[in-house]
Amino acid sequence: MAIRQIRINDDPILKKTSRKVEVFDERLDILLDDMKDTLYKAEGCGLAAVQVGVLKRVVLVDVGDGLLELINPEIIEATGEQYEVEGCLSLPGKSGITKRPMCVKVKAQNREGRWCQYKGEGLKARAFCHEIDHLDGHLYTERLAPEEAINQIKLENDID
Repeated sequence: MAIRQIRINDDPILKKTSRKVEVFDERLDILLDDMKDTLYKAEGCGLAAVQVGVLKRVVLVDVGDGLLELINPEIIEATGEQYEVEGCLSLPGKSGITKRPMCVKVKAQNREGRWCQYKGEGLKARAFCHEIDHLDGHLYTERLAPEEAINQIKLENDID
């Protein structure tokens, strides 16, 4: 297992669309294990393969309740909305308030190729959406909340 370099800022690979995983083999296992080590070393809550230079539809998510490996993930249901601060390992030192669903259901394959479903609420929903966006060449900066929503959040926080 190894720590892989996280691609940052204007690296053109971050704008590319990842390819579906067709072969579930030792190379995929190595990628997943390396991504896990890289994610934990970077102290993130999610990592997409494209962020380590691999254009495969693979993401990891761990928001503190255990690591999830999602291969060929798809959001199959999204409800509600949330406005929260979001950052990215590929955009170090930056953050912004994004609009995301409050709850999502995702279907994905595991490292053996079996299909599974996962439900995420709050932070986990944001992490699923964020990482799946990476697979289609999108960064969270494309999901920034409108200024009026940001101002409302500031007002609500000032009341406390």
